[in-house]
Amino acid sequence: MSRLLFLALLSVSFSASAIVIRDDVDDSKYRAPVSEFPALADLPGEGHGVLIATRWVVTAAHAVAWQPQIKQITINGIPRDVERLVMHPGHKTPSQKLLDQALATWDWTLFRVLLASSDDIALIELTQPVTDVAPAAINKGDDEFGQIVKIIGRGATGNGATGYEFSDPHRTELRRAYNKITSADDRWLCYIFDKPSDALPLEGGSGSGDSGGPILIQTGKDWLLAGLTSWSDVQSTIRTPGRYGQISCNVRLSNYNDWIESVIYRQPQAGG
Repeated sequence: MSRLLFLALLSVSFSASAIVIRDDVDDSKYRAPVSEFPALADLPGEGHGVLIATRWVVTAAHAVAWQPQIKQITINGIPRDVERLVMHPGHKTPSQKLLDQALATWDWTLFRVLLASSDDIALIELTQPVTDVAPAAINKGDDEFGQIVKIIGRGATGNGATGYEFSDPHRTELRRAYNKITSADDRWLCYIFDKPSDALPLEGGSGSGDSGGPILIQTGKDWLLAGLTSWSDVQSTIRTPGRYGQISCNVRLSNYNDWIESVIYRQPQAGG
């Protein structure tokens, strides 16, 4: 995928989660220390992943599709060399023709259909195991609907009243926010960025720059990795992303447990 197409996807549909906050809550309340989630991985330039095994990071496929020869990522402030990238075979990349049509008319119907049918997940194998950070545990259940989730990222930011500009920096300070899952089925977990009258105290939505960032569900005292930020529904009448009412859809990891395990725990073939 060309760099131009990748940037257009990030700007228009893939929201690559950073944290867009309520306009009536001070930004300082959304700031988070690195220690809150040390398993967060930074991809080169922008985008995230999550350490889920000592040598494996899971991320959104579109965040790495434009850089298949990725050599290094950063976890806990330390560069880690990459052994290989494993893309899900069901990942689909929108064509340039479809993108051009959508940009010309602002009709994103077929673009959204393609996104919704794509498996937006990939695995990154590291050359050496990570020993200074505990891998995040993946949520194995399928009871995400109606649950409160925590969103973490350090991409573009803004607030729900004004949104943010496509040209804003896609890597900023680490933030976290909360939201409520409004739909969960098959590949996707989705939530709505509600206006303050209907919102959680630290409600937030997705922005640009952190595709592959974690969506966490609390189980007892633990936060489990339930999803990865992927894309947001385009608001056809308001061409500014990040405003109240934006719907964000995230890779639902409970749908991919078998695929993840088949890659991570695959045994070498005899003679191979």
